[in-house]
Amino acid sequence: MVTLIVDNKEIETQEGSTLLQACLDNGIYIPNLCYLSGIEDPPGSCRLCFVEIEGYDQPRTSCRVRVQQGMVVRTNTEHVRRLQKTAFELLLSTHHVDCRNCPANKKCELQRIAKFLHFGLKLKRLEPLERDIEVEHEHPFLEYIPTRCVLCGKCVFVCRKRNGQPMLSFAKRGFDTVISFFGEKDKAVDVCKECYACAEICPVGALLVKDSPNIPNP
Repeated sequence: MVTLIVDNKEIETQEGSTLLQACLDNGIYIPNLCYLSGIEDPPGSCRLCFVEIEGYDQPRTSCRVRVQQGMVVRTNTEHVRRLQKTAFELLLSTHHVDCRNCPANKKCELQRIAKFLHFGLKLKRLEPLERDIEVEHEHPFLEYIPTRCVLCGKCVFVCRKRNGQPMLSFAKRGFDTVISFFGEKDKAVDVCKECYACAEICPVGALLVKDSPNIPNP
């Protein structure tokens, strides 16, 4: 076991754990979207899990840091909160906020983060960046609403873990990046029919099982 100090509290965790996992396991919440326990190389793409670590000049993403004995960490400094709020605001600028009509309402990770950061879901400083991308209806069992997607990659990870290879992946680049289904439809029938792990892990209701009343019309 490794002992470290987080926000003046001594905690213990398994050697080799990420700092983010150690904090979450000990009841210390750090905002995050793209992290899942078991990911060997966390992407750190959401840029929300910043912390300050004694001995480092700049905040670090806690999902990318492995714990060390005696490490001293602060999760709630002014600098950390400023970075988290900036990252969250940028994320919201491309997210179509329509909580009332979303199946993830009241269990959405964005709502949880907004409440934790005391940050509204309506933009104040930035203009929303509209993405003209239609709902994906081609999959035999799933619907994908890209304007809700935060590109956390959790769906890709759990699909690969469950089935050995993912039936969906990132496609396109930059502002146009989306999650895309691929492979033969017959294979999707065999693999996806009784799975739905990707829809279950989605933190924002962007992946839905077909026939859901919360799927927008084409």
